[in-house]
Amino acid sequence: MTNDRGLFWRLAEPEMTRANLFCRKLTGSRDEGDDLFQDGLVTALTKFADLRDHAAFRGWLYRILINTYRSRMRLKWWRRLAPLTEPMESTLPGDDPGERYTARRRLERGFRVLTHEDRTLIVLHELEGWPLAELAAVYGKSEGALAARLARARKKLRERLDPGITTIRKPDPSPVEEDR
Repeated sequence: MTNDRGLFWRLAEPEMTRANLFCRKLTGSRDEGDDLFQDGLVTALTKFADLRDHAAFRGWLYRILINTYRSRMRLKWWRRLAPLTEPMESTLPGDDPGERYTARRRLERGFRVLTHEDRTLIVLHELEGWPLAELAAVYGKSEGALAARLARARKKLRERLDPGITTIRKPDPSPVEEDR
């Protein structure tokens, strides 16, 4: 077991900071994100012996973090909107605090319409920059299925953020005039 722990920490070390930040973004809180990260690491350490391919460690670790997050979201006391974290808020455009506050509130409203699975997918793909191929390996689904899910989540966000946006529809063909 000691040998396994040493290998675990060698594999985990390059991912520690990014995985911790991912958890913070996912929960929207520094403290809750750190708790999620620590719980996920404990779970990963206890299940490390089950990992057959050490080259797949990164995806395996994030899969555990995502599942830990899902488990927490199922608990009644955990069900609430995850607000934006300070680092996320600081990346919003505009120096005016009023504009930043408005943008933050709009994004929070947008995230409300997403399921926690969709929020996870958006954070990993859009904010963390994970390619669809890597996400497909983590989720155990095809790239096409994830691309479709991501497109639906983006559409939900767009509709929530700007309700004036309507989908472009082709006009109905004009009825054929009857011969007289």
